[in-house]
Amino acid sequence: MGSGQIDRRTFMKVSSGVLAAGLAPAVAAEDKSAEFRPLAENEIPYPVKWYPFTQHPDSDTCWSLSVGPDGRIYAAACAESVPGGVVKPVRYNEQRDDLDYLFNLAEKVDDPGDSGRASQCKIHYSFAPSMHDGVLYMATHLSGPPIDLPVYSPWYSWHDAKRCFRGSALLAFDTRTDQVLWWDTLIPKEGCRCLLHDEERGLLYAMSYPRDHFIIYDLKTRQRRDIGRISSINPQALFLDKQHRVFTSSDYGRLVRYTPETDRLEISPGLLAHDLNYQTGWHSVFYDVAPSPDRESVYASTWCPNPRLMRIWLNQGDWPRVEDLGPATQPRDLSFPIDMYDDHCGGLTFGGDGKLYYVASRWRDAKYNPTPESRKQNEGVVWRLDPQTLKREEVARLEHPTGLAHYVSRGAVDHNGDLFFGHVGNHPSGIFKVSMPADRKRQNAHLPIRMWG
Repeated sequence: MGSGQIDRRTFMKVSSGVLAAGLAPAVAAEDKSAEFRPLAENEIPYPVKWYPFTQHPDSDTCWSLSVGPDGRIYAAACAESVPGGVVKPVRYNEQRDDLDYLFNLAEKVDDPGDSGRASQCKIHYSFAPSMHDGVLYMATHLSGPPIDLPVYSPWYSWHDAKRCFRGSALLAFDTRTDQVLWWDTLIPKEGCRCLLHDEERGLLYAMSYPRDHFIIYDLKTRQRRDIGRISSINPQALFLDKQHRVFTSSDYGRLVRYTPETDRLEISPGLLAHDLNYQTGWHSVFYDVAPSPDRESVYASTWCPNPRLMRIWLNQGDWPRVEDLGPATQPRDLSFPIDMYDDHCGGLTFGGDGKLYYVASRWRDAKYNPTPESRKQNEGVVWRLDPQTLKREEVARLEHPTGLAHYVSRGAVDHNGDLFFGHVGNHPSGIFKVSMPADRKRQNAHLPIRMWG
């Protein structure tokens, strides 16, 4: 597309309350794909170790992995494909180099797996720390069927008092004493897709599923407010800026902002990063968002085919400035569709060296990635991105002993500076640890801590 041509995509400016349509000039993103440096075959990657959830054999996914206020790694052993399946929070024990299984969450919130209702089967991007008191908040999501049914539909069972999901359970866990302090129903009948904690104001923010409503929960009064519906496709992340504004994304690939002072949800006039060759922004919702150490920007990946990486500058103008960092995964033949399970990027986290780490999927392709048969068809590649130069370097490949390891949900760095990644796609599910070299570690590498799941 030449400089004098115009992108055919229209845009809607909704933030002012006035609906307007027009033509937006196409702005080509700077090509940063040349900044990739793959790991050479003779190069030694960082050591990787797999920790399966062996004490929860029903587990089939790990949607949440976060560092707690104590600097230790917490993960959710979810069981959503099993009738009556329940989630069990686990914690990495660095003394034993193994996992501690903390509790059966369904039992703690008086909603056991055999209740006959849709079960408390998972925690989905919904760990949120509280630094002043050492509490880790967690909220449950839905999808697991009742004990005597093969599947669960939240729409079909919405009015069924016997089968309907009771609601997202919010639980406060004291990481200092290993005690559950209290629990409450965060969102009746719905699951919590993602959770954020504004500790200074004592508020939790959540996105509901299936209705995609923006929820605010006051930790002092234990009261919730429903601010309204955002879209049809759930965003997978919420994030916070220095002004206590909360951001997420709509299904049309636009920023959605909640401003506490106005108590309003607003939609940005501009679009998030996407592939201008064939995408319009539809379904370019956030998958994962990691704050930069200085909190001036966040780095994000999208949940769509050909996921993009972007840097969002939070304090530059009325709306944040979105900088397209290019594709997160390999080139492919766009004349054929691809499963988003295969074409994926997640696990964004900053290491103790101030660099961004994330996991992107890679697959064998005769033209674009002709890997040898000795390697698996799909791989999970750990990349390091330098915020100063935007150069990307491959540092490790996640290896599962029998299955694939390409779909990572979340990543975090612990207080020692090692990387951890939650994984989806094996039974039982589990987490990966990537041991970092000494020159890229520091004590309390998890600080400043990420306040959302």
